[in-house]
Amino acid sequence: MSHVIRFHRNGGPEVLQFEAVEPPAPAPGEVRLRQHAVGLNYIDTYHRGGLYPVSLPSGIGQEGAGVVEAVGEGVTEVAVGDRVAYAGGPLGAYAEVRNIGAGLLVRLPDAISFEEGAAMMMQGLTAQYLLRSTYPVQAGETVLVHAAAGGVGSIMVQWAKALGATVIGTVGSDAKAEKVRALGCDHVIVYTREKFPERVREITGGAGVPVVYDSIGKDTFLDSLACLRRRGLMVSYGNATGPVPPFECALLMKMGSLYVTRPTLFDYIADRGELLERAGELFEVVAAGKVKIEIGQRFALREAAEAHRALEARLTTGSTVLLP
Repeated sequence: MSHVIRFHRNGGPEVLQFEAVEPPAPAPGEVRLRQHAVGLNYIDTYHRGGLYPVSLPSGIGQEGAGVVEAVGEGVTEVAVGDRVAYAGGPLGAYAEVRNIGAGLLVRLPDAISFEEGAAMMMQGLTAQYLLRSTYPVQAGETVLVHAAAGGVGSIMVQWAKALGATVIGTVGSDAKAEKVRALGCDHVIVYTREKFPERVREITGGAGVPVVYDSIGKDTFLDSLACLRRRGLMVSYGNATGPVPPFECALLMKMGSLYVTRPTLFDYIADRGELLERAGELFEVVAAGKVKIEIGQRFALREAAEAHRALEARLTTGSTVLLP
C-alpha cells in the first residue's frame, strides 16, 4: 500500500490528508514512478486554498523526482530504472508512488541528487524562462528581484549574476538579507523598513530598472511599476499576498509606456523539445556551480500541512522538499 496527500475541500493547511492508495498499472504513455523527493511550491497553496480552482477531491503538487518502476505501452522517452524529475502535469506529486505521463519526465544527471531535482525543476525552470525568455537579461543591466531569499528568487539572483547583471533584491528580514548577499546580490532592500521604489531610484541614479520580477502580487504591484525605467517590463509571476487588483491600462502610459506580463511556466514547457532544452540549460548551470540549489527545509510527506504553514508564514528560505 502506498500513500498520497489529498484534499476534499478548499481551505487552510488542515485540509491536507495523508491517505492510503493502491496505484494502478501505468496506462499507455505513462510510467509508474517511485518518488524519492517532492518539491513544495507556492502554487500548491493556490490549489489547496481555491485561488486556482480544481476538481475535488484532488491530489496536490506538480514537482518531484524518483526512479521509473514500470512503463506503459508505447513509452519511449524513459525506461525502467531511469532517474527522472518533472515539473507540471496533473496534480498529485505529493505521493510515495504515482503514475505520470512519460513526456513530462526528464532524465536526471548523476551529479544531481533526487532532493536537488525535486527542489529545482519548477523553481529552476521558472528562473530559466524568466531570465532567458520573458525578459532576456543582458550583461551590464540592473534587475529587481522580489522575494530574493525564496526558492525562485535565490536561483534568479545567482543566475542573473552569472549573466553579468547587477541584482537588486528585496527581502523581509535582516537574516534573509544576509542570505541573499551571500548569493551575490549587489543591493539588498529590507522592504519591512525601507521604501523599495525610492531605494531602487537611488541605486540606479534615478533611471529605474528595465525589468522587475515580482512573485508577491497585490502588495508590491504598483510600487514595482514605480521602479521601472521608461518602457520597462513588469513581470508578475506570483500571488504570495493575493492577486493583483484591476487597474487602468492608462496608468502604464502615465508611468512611462510600461509593459506588463503575467506568464506561467507551463506555456514555456508545453512542447517537449522546449522542456528538454530549458531543463538542459538548468542542469548545466547547476552542474557548473554557477547556481547552487539550497534546500532550506525538509519535511516528511505526511507533514505536508506543516510545510504549507511554514511557507505561507514566510518562515522558509531557498527550496523546501517533502520526503516520502
